[in-house]
Amino acid sequence: MAVSLGYTNIYRDPLGFPEWQTKGLPTATTAATGQDGVIRPSPAATPGTMRGWTLALTLAGIFLGGMALNLTPCVYPLIPITVSYFGGRSGQGQGKLLAHGFFYIIGLAMTNSILGVVAATTGGLMGAMLQNPWVLATVAAVLLVFASSLFGFWELRLPSGLTQAASKNYAGYFGTFFMGMTLGVVAAPCIGPFVLGLLTWVASTADPVFGFTIFFTLSLGLGLPLFILAMFSGKLEKMPRSGEWMNWVRKAMGWVLVGMAAYFIRPLLPKAISVALYVLLALAAGLHLGWLDRTKAAFLSFAWIKKGVGAAGIALAVFLAVSWLLRGPGVAWQSYSPELLDQAKTAGRPVIIDFYATWCAPCRELDEITFHDPAVVEKSADFVMVKIDLTAGDNPVYQQLVRDYEVKGVPTVVFLDPNGSERHDMRLVDFMPPPEFMQWLEKIQ
Repeated sequence: MAVSLGYTNIYRDPLGFPEWQTKGLPTATTAATGQDGVIRPSPAATPGTMRGWTLALTLAGIFLGGMALNLTPCVYPLIPITVSYFGGRSGQGQGKLLAHGFFYIIGLAMTNSILGVVAATTGGLMGAMLQNPWVLATVAAVLLVFASSLFGFWELRLPSGLTQAASKNYAGYFGTFFMGMTLGVVAAPCIGPFVLGLLTWVASTADPVFGFTIFFTLSLGLGLPLFILAMFSGKLEKMPRSGEWMNWVRKAMGWVLVGMAAYFIRPLLPKAISVALYVLLALAAGLHLGWLDRTKAAFLSFAWIKKGVGAAGIALAVFLAVSWLLRGPGVAWQSYSPELLDQAKTAGRPVIIDFYATWCAPCRELDEITFHDPAVVEKSADFVMVKIDLTAGDNPVYQQLVRDYEVKGVPTVVFLDPNGSERHDMRLVDFMPPPEFMQWLEKIQ
């Protein structure tokens, strides 16, 4: 009998740095245990969302990514057309011009946001499947194929009839709205792989609100610069001309997809190897985009932009490596045995039992942040620290512990007082920062 733990909340990467992450279903508090002891997803589970700075940084990155898509070979040539379209309506007054701009951005946002909502709504199944190593590897492989398109190894092409239909102009506000809706279709050969990779990530969250927010923000980043240029169409001649440099932008987007592929296979790798993979990817992207790529441009600032991006990639690689090497020792965990708990009870020592799985991001977050905090590590010496690995789900002893402690999902951290009785009021089912965790440790003694 295999223990199937519900898909869990995800906030950060194994290093603890904020990044684009998913949150799936169910959380540890919304799974249901059947009569056979197998933990299954609860139909009533509600999807989670990112919070605080993690959400803010994610949306900022998505917005900047949308702006960068304007520099791809399929979108950049559309800028003069868009500017001319809005310029032809400048005689209607500034108010009507702003209204046209509003309908243009809303049309673009509607198309992309619907994609995000549909992906997230149908992503519950995907969220459950992402516990399967083969599915994770397949998703990563698909993202790498999309990345190879952005690197120029093959081209994504849409049927010519669909492209021609999307290129038609219509009068009035509806025409502006329709133009915004179809921008994604016309530009699909360049932005398609990036958007499809983003859809894969959003689908794994199973959160429609989050999917809408991500793609609405992407649309603002993509559409707002076009509208601003239209409002100041007289400055258009100062923009760089289309050229080979836009292929460099596509390659930069390709490295983003490679990073997303690494994110999906991360649960399959040991911690040290996953960190090394991040370091190598950041280093490779920096060297490639900054120096190895021979793309040139007519404007002088492009060379400085390349070197700046390359230096940023190398700096990120150094930061990740140094942060990992200097993180210090973690909590000294012991393997479970009934004798160990009996010894702790006889000695009057409290016990902490951590139920975790390698594919569970909050589990890794607890391990890499909270359980590596120097104060927590020092205080943990007063406890018997026990770790239960539920990754495989085929250990009969662990299955019995799941039933005995009524574990509904991972992470679940159980606290036993010096008498061996569980403190149910202290059960932890999500990530907790080190300062708060220290307060809990003080409670149990």
